[in-house]
Amino acid sequence: MGMPLHVMAGVLLDAGGRVLLAQRPPGKQLAGAWEFPGGKLEPGETPRDALARELREELGVALREAGPLIRVPWRHESRELLLDAWTVRAWDGEPAPLDGQALRWRLPDEIDPAALAPADRPILQALRLPPHYPITPSDLEPSLEVEALACLRRAILGGARMLQLRLPRWPLARVRELAAELLPMAQEYGARLLLNADIEGARRLGIGVHLKAAQLRELDARPLPWRQPVGASCHDEAGLALAARLGADFATLSPVAATASHPGQPPLGWERFRAAAEAAALPVYALGGMVPADAARARDMAGQGVAGIRGFWAD
Repeated sequence: MGMPLHVMAGVLLDAGGRVLLAQRPPGKQLAGAWEFPGGKLEPGETPRDALARELREELGVALREAGPLIRVPWRHESRELLLDAWTVRAWDGEPAPLDGQALRWRLPDEIDPAALAPADRPILQALRLPPHYPITPSDLEPSLEVEALACLRRAILGGARMLQLRLPRWPLARVRELAAELLPMAQEYGARLLLNADIEGARRLGIGVHLKAAQLRELDARPLPWRQPVGASCHDEAGLALAARLGADFATLSPVAATASHPGQPPLGWERFRAAAEAAALPVYALGGMVPADAARARDMAGQGVAGIRGFWAD
């Protein structure tokens, strides 16, 4: 098999945080779908040079400031693609539809992933997702419900924008009640809530779900609408491939480092994490032995950021 076709995508962000989308014109594959503007890398070009050329040819703008966001390996029919998305924060000129394509500016959270070309959906999720993903401590007792709610509220006030409620010692109904009580505040601050493994509870509450590794093997389709986030617990490259095929928005990959909770499980290490994240067609969080300060290293290793339990909650 030959090398994948390297395609650049520019995620143009204006001063208000809106992103530019282009609609694929009639006659092209996936006509009518929206995508991030760009095109293929020509022989001898660097990714930045290719992106600058494509933005000049398609939109009439001159690239000034850009940096990598996510690389998405994708298979479309018989063709292997590598969609290389860069965030573009500065350019000269006003974007214009030089190829006759429709253009529109939208806030990332207003974009319906179902309207995007499938390979562009992971780019949108990488743009939306925060660098930190706190998970509630699994040893938290049901008798500490008041303390748990206060802790979660402090986390949201402190800037947490995505939280997983993983409370295995609690009755399912009480976890759902906790999520329902927290939901108005989460919505006010733009924070996403995900229930661990509870697809039905997430469906009823209109929130997200984080799937266990075993659930990935049992499901044959994405379990929630696109506007409700779906995460997945993965421990190897095969799990990440399953999560991507199901249409999960992101995955955690663990354990990257040694953890006290799983002392006998050998860690993946950063190099294997990077190889797996680069080969995954969705954003990947490093989990296992992580603290919030590790987010920068995870980004350097092709990850979205870091997820964690004990190191992510203030005393």
